[in-house]
Amino acid sequence: MPASPPTFSLPITGMDCADCARTIQTGVSRLSGVESCSVNFTAAKISVTGGVAEEAVIARVRELGYDIAQPGAPGVAVAPPPANFLRFLLQSQETRLALLAGLFILPGLIFNEFLPILGVEHWAFDITSLLAMLLAGYPIARSGWRALRINRQITINGLMTIAAVGAVVIGAYSEAGLVMVLFALGEALEGYTVERSRHSIRSLLEVAPAEALVLYPCMDCQGHQGKLLDDGTPYDATGPCPWCGSHEASVPIASLAIGDIVLVKPGAAIPVDGRVLTGASTVNQSPITGESAPVDKQPGDELFAGSINGQAALEVEVTRLAADNTINRMIRLVEDAQAQRAPAQRFVDRFAAVYTPLVVVLAGLTAALPPLFWDAPFWNTADGGQGWLYRGLALLVVACPCALVISTPVTIISAISNAARNGVLIKGGAFLEAMAGIRAIAFDKTGTLTAGRPAVVTVRSVNCTSPDEEPCAPCADLLALAAAVERRSEHPLARAVVSASERFANPYPAAEGVTALVGAGVSGAVAGRSVLVGSHAYFEANVPHALEQCAQIDAASGLGQTPLLVSAGEEYQGYITVADAVRESSRRVLGELREAGIEHTVMLTGDNPATAQHIAGQVGVTDVRAGLLPEQKAAALKELMARFGPTAMVGDGINDAPALATATVGIAMGAAGGGTAQAMETADIALMGDDLSRLPFLVGLSRAAMGTVRVNVALSIGIKVVFLLLVLAGWGTMWMAVLADVGTSLLVTLNGMRLLGWRG
Repeated sequence: MPASPPTFSLPITGMDCADCARTIQTGVSRLSGVESCSVNFTAAKISVTGGVAEEAVIARVRELGYDIAQPGAPGVAVAPPPANFLRFLLQSQETRLALLAGLFILPGLIFNEFLPILGVEHWAFDITSLLAMLLAGYPIARSGWRALRINRQITINGLMTIAAVGAVVIGAYSEAGLVMVLFALGEALEGYTVERSRHSIRSLLEVAPAEALVLYPCMDCQGHQGKLLDDGTPYDATGPCPWCGSHEASVPIASLAIGDIVLVKPGAAIPVDGRVLTGASTVNQSPITGESAPVDKQPGDELFAGSINGQAALEVEVTRLAADNTINRMIRLVEDAQAQRAPAQRFVDRFAAVYTPLVVVLAGLTAALPPLFWDAPFWNTADGGQGWLYRGLALLVVACPCALVISTPVTIISAISNAARNGVLIKGGAFLEAMAGIRAIAFDKTGTLTAGRPAVVTVRSVNCTSPDEEPCAPCADLLALAAAVERRSEHPLARAVVSASERFANPYPAAEGVTALVGAGVSGAVAGRSVLVGSHAYFEANVPHALEQCAQIDAASGLGQTPLLVSAGEEYQGYITVADAVRESSRRVLGELREAGIEHTVMLTGDNPATAQHIAGQVGVTDVRAGLLPEQKAAALKELMARFGPTAMVGDGINDAPALATATVGIAMGAAGGGTAQAMETADIALMGDDLSRLPFLVGLSRAAMGTVRVNVALSIGIKVVFLLLVLAGWGTMWMAVLADVGTSLLVTLNGMRLLGWRG
């Protein structure tokens, strides 16, 4: 089997708009040996596959007028863009030239364009305007020429260069300088705003510290050499010292290895993905999962880099390298998602690729046809009237597709970045767009609408005094008695009983002589009495109990609850029912979805109909499909899509894989932890938190994003049409046209970036 061609990625600097990305992609694709090439404008990266050297790709990128940056080390915070636009302009030579050109254009702008009625004219104004054009226009003209020479492609830079040179030919020096200065400053402003948007996802790295406190054992300790060990032999200063304990050392997180032990002090940010070894604390996971409430962490629980430790110190074992921790995986997935263009964005890109050369042809026809066929003036007239050559040049400027090209990607970037910062990973613009059109949502039951782990539902002692209230004293005693036996068992139902008993003071020690009875339950000696916790069937045959309690147990079984009956000294004491508990957030979330217009919510489960209907009544779904195998869930999704239209499926990302793949959008929850970590790689959208609370946010954000895309496209096209009519009528100037283009580009960019702060 032939080996796959190598693939590598490089970070690019100097891209101000999506047209820059298209220029680089076309130019690199023409290199010998390149099999495929894609440029992710939003992440500012190029990915190349094929037998081509990195040096050749770097050389071609630089030949096109851009550059390659040095990638940062994993886990190191990324420097934010400058705090203001002026500082951004001072960063590079090209933008400094544009800023200087802005000073040179002022005399011509004031006396030739704004205040010609003053009658102040001087040849020096034309000279300063030409200097402004050369200073600001050189990088633009160079880029346009390189794209034409290397790619055989007319770019936006090419359009502006033609317009400026044409303005010089007809003697409109001030306008030639203004076109270049305004365009250069507009491109820089666009680059500045896009860079701030890019940083919104990169700054996720900043939530994790760059260094960690590692605990190292004292090795080969000379100070305790010869001291007697517990077995009576002297310590020979070889290996860990049993008396010195651990030493702290602050090291870069990139140097940590799996298995290292890290100390996290109270209130500190957790630097690594790891597992708690010692200590118990509450941890704020909101930077990763979006959960608002802190989560209790005990030995054995997982932690995510970037979470904030609470009130107690924790010793944490590193389980993932810094480059593979949850934050870095999130960033990689979001950057990949930003490269997956939405259908609306693909349409705009295809349109722009045809649109630019078409504009050149139309501008030529505009300049040539009226003078040839209708005896209209080609040159500007002596009384200041606009000739058709000028109008053709102005058409080149007004038709520049900058605003249209940037209108969609900046919105998609902002929405996906906002979602990631709120614990929702959207795997591409296509899924964001599809989510906006969802009309129905199907839910798996176990682990999605419910917690996926058993919990005690009912405790009923034969001596119960208040069955409708919090467990009375006899019921609490019954729970404690059962927990004393179950504490020695690893069964999930046993853990549910023990966990429930921890709310009360337990007067019983752990049982002795615990024995599992196959198919029946578990027994042990508690405070001198033989205690049995077993099934209803076993008790029916061996331990007498009241018919009233038997009926209650049967009713609970009909609702999908598992009864555990308890006897002490061979006398029946009562029963405990255990079931998969409904998540506290499920009913609230489904109510919010109904308010958002999602009228059809469906539960798809393999559980029995009685249990499914009981859970459905608690959470408020509108339809229930029970007793389904995985392939039947997928078939049910097809039926729902045929009936309601676009339908999302929410599940755990593993058992529900066929249904998630069948749905219009597959949404996996709990992607940041436990057994569903694979969901981050397999689902279309992943909810990082282990509940549904982010689902209404996702629905609202996707709709807001697509609404913003529609507004941006309408603004881009509408303003173009208005200025096109003004130019053709002879009422518009080139500098007004480029100012309108720059203004529209800025307007749609800022409108799209509003989604970075969208909260619903």
